[in-house]
Amino acid sequence: MQHLQEVFALAKTELKMSSAYHPQTDGQTEVVNKILEQYLRCFAHQQPRRWLAMLPWAELWYNTTYHRSIQMSPFEALYGRTPPMLVRYQSGASAVDV
Repeated sequence: MQHLQEVFALAKTELKMSSAYHPQTDGQTEVVNKILEQYLRCFAHQQPRRWLAMLPWAELWYNTTYHRSIQMSPFEALYGRTPPMLVRYQSGASAVDV
């Protein structure tokens, strides 16, 4: 634990301990959960039973959206580049038959 405390001191960050039994003490997780819940409500409102199928899209949306706190998307913070664009497949648009 001493090593971690030194790392946090060098990075000028403050470590706050929380209990797994009290997730309300983890504010960032609450914020992410609230945002993902809003996304799922918007995109699964017509078919609420399909919310589980929407989770990968919710994750992609969250990780590729600009975050003011870090002034970039989480994808960009992790990989050092902008996220790739998703291109919708259109039948007949490619010489390769799928």
